[in-house]
Amino acid sequence: MSRSLTRIGAALVAGVLALTAAAGPAASAPEQGPKQEPASASHRVLAFYQTIYETGSDGVRRYVDPKPLLGSVTDVNVGAIHLNADASLTVNDIPADHPELGVMWDDLAAMQDRGVTVSAFLGGAAPGTYRYLREDFDRYYPVLRDFLRTYGLDGVDLDIEETFSLADTIHLVDTLRADFGPDFVITLTPVATDMAGRTSFSGGFSYAELERRAGDRIDWYNTQFYCGWGDLRTTTVYDQILANGFTPDRVVAGTVTNPANCSGYVDWPTFDATIGSLVAQHPDFGGVFGWEYFNSVGYAGGGRESWFAHVADVVSS
Repeated sequence: MSRSLTRIGAALVAGVLALTAAAGPAASAPEQGPKQEPASASHRVLAFYQTIYETGSDGVRRYVDPKPLLGSVTDVNVGAIHLNADASLTVNDIPADHPELGVMWDDLAAMQDRGVTVSAFLGGAAPGTYRYLREDFDRYYPVLRDFLRTYGLDGVDLDIEETFSLADTIHLVDTLRADFGPDFVITLTPVATDMAGRTSFSGGFSYAELERRAGDRIDWYNTQFYCGWGDLRTTTVYDQILANGFTPDRVVAGTVTNPANCSGYVDWPTFDATIGSLVAQHPDFGGVFGWEYFNSVGYAGGGRESWFAHVADVVSS
């Protein structure tokens, strides 16, 4: 079944999650274009897609279309997905089935049909999601599970930026793996210095210990090299992560795509040198992610999608 049809069936039963599994597609398959292969899976190129509507200098609010990323990215992480006190779930601040998100779900489904992995990123800077999971897992986890099923997502990225123990994290990972099976993508997004064993910001536990105890159920780590938690001016912090017990295929190096997003932005010559060195040194280098898509500084004057197109060129060189 195409993922576009999955979305159509889900839309017809939005708000009735208990019936979703039984609901079938309600429309014929849309016409499919030629398949576009994403960048090399061995060197991932991942876009975080949080700003879904932007307001231009003219005051007009416009949809941020993710489809120009086709041909450059292997993965898109959409969110932020939040669990709320009343056991509701929102994408940023609105319900997942809100009409203004319909075009986004359709576009992401079309990208999945072209080979892009689409995951939901859970949590982030807004607190609460992991506290609710910690305090009443049996109430809140099914809300997340049903959302992932309803929208046919390929995976979930756990962006833990509040207290959540090692045991809590392993429990969540194991439950997701049991419910969704071996092909479902489960990743985490810790800060780089946590992965290097120097800090414990992303949950408050040791990521090296998580890797030892549950690494076989985790696909990789989207590692934040920005906001004061490391950067990509050199390979120094990445090397420290490897020295802390991780292998290069497990570590995707993340950076900000615009200096307005956070500290740690690096210019193109510096970025190219650092990533080029990592690719040369580590044939199994995990790849690069960019935070975030909507305001990415384009390469050589290009549009925002050109940030990711250039990254794809660098990691494949």
